[in-house]
Amino acid sequence: MENRPLVTQIQRFSVNDGPGFRTIVFFKGCPLRCQWCHNPETQSFSPEIYWKSRLCVQCGHCFDVCPNQAVFPPIPPEEAQREDSTYYKIDKAKCDKCMKCVEACSYGALEQVGKPMSMEEIVEELERDRPFYDNSGGGVTISGGEPLVFGEFIRKLMDALKARNLHICLDTSGHSPWEILEPVAERADIILYDLKHLDSDEHERLTGVPNQLILHNLQRLTAKGCRIWLRIVVLPGCTDSIDYHRRVVAFLRSLPGSLERIDLLPFHNWCQDKYRWLGRPWSFGETESVHPDEVEPLLELYLSAGLNATIGGSGFQAQATASG
Repeated sequence: MENRPLVTQIQRFSVNDGPGFRTIVFFKGCPLRCQWCHNPETQSFSPEIYWKSRLCVQCGHCFDVCPNQAVFPPIPPEEAQREDSTYYKIDKAKCDKCMKCVEACSYGALEQVGKPMSMEEIVEELERDRPFYDNSGGGVTISGGEPLVFGEFIRKLMDALKARNLHICLDTSGHSPWEILEPVAERADIILYDLKHLDSDEHERLTGVPNQLILHNLQRLTAKGCRIWLRIVVLPGCTDSIDYHRRVVAFLRSLPGSLERIDLLPFHNWCQDKYRWLGRPWSFGETESVHPDEVEPLLELYLSAGLNATIGGSGFQAQATASG
C-alpha cells in the first residue's frame, strides 16, 4: 500500500474542499465506517467494481469471460433497472477482482474503482491544473478514505508538491497515531478536520471507532497553531440539535488554540447511486437531505460564541463571521 496506494478519483475544479479551485486526490482505504459516508468507494483498501444498471444492456459479454462464474446471467434490462429490483450483476462472494468483466464491457456499465498510481503519475496529473490554482488561489486537496493510512507516501507526495510551490489541504478524520499525523500536518497549508460526533460511544456506533484519539489530536494540532477548518456534518437525528451543538461549542472554546473556521455541512443523500453501483445497502438512503436554511439556528450559535462559521463551506454563499 505504501508504494502504490489506490486512487479512486482525481477530481478537478472543486470549490468545497479548501480555498480557490482545487484538484482533489481521493485515496482508497479508511479505518472508519461512517454510516452516512458519501464516498463508500473509498472505504475498502482493495479494488472494487461499479455496476451501473442504467448503462447495462445485458449483452452477456461479462458473463462469458468471467473465469469464476461470478457474473449473473443476463436478464431483461428493464427488469434490472426497476426501482425495486434486487438484481446485481456481480456475485461478490465469488469475485476475485480480476477485472476481466470490466475489460469486456463496451458500454461503461462495469467500472474498476481504485487503481494504483505512482507518486510521479499523481504529481503529473496535479501539475496540469496549475493555471487554475494560480488564478483562483487554489491548489491540491489530499483526501480519501483516510490519507494518513499511507503516511510515508503522503509525506513524500506533499514534499514533491511543496517543491513545486503548490498549496496543499489535507482532508482527514484525525484517526491516526500522532507520529504519523504530525509530520503530515506540518506540511499542510490547511487541515480540513472532521468532527463526526463529540460523544465517544455514539461516535463508535456511527463510525466503528471511538473518538478519544481524534479529539486529542485536534487539541494537539490547535496547540501547534495549525490552520484548521473543522467540518461538522449536520446529520438528522444524530448531530442536528441545538443542545448537541452547544456542547460542541463549549468543547471548541476549550481547545488550547483557535480554529480558523467551522463548516457546518448539511447532510445530503445524493450519493445513493454509489451504494447501488457497489451493490451495498445504505442505512441513510431514505433520510431526507438537510436544507441549508435548517442549519441557520446552529450557525447563529457558533457566531454568537465568537467562532468563524459557515454553512456548507466554500461552495455556499452562507458564510458569516462573528464580529467579536
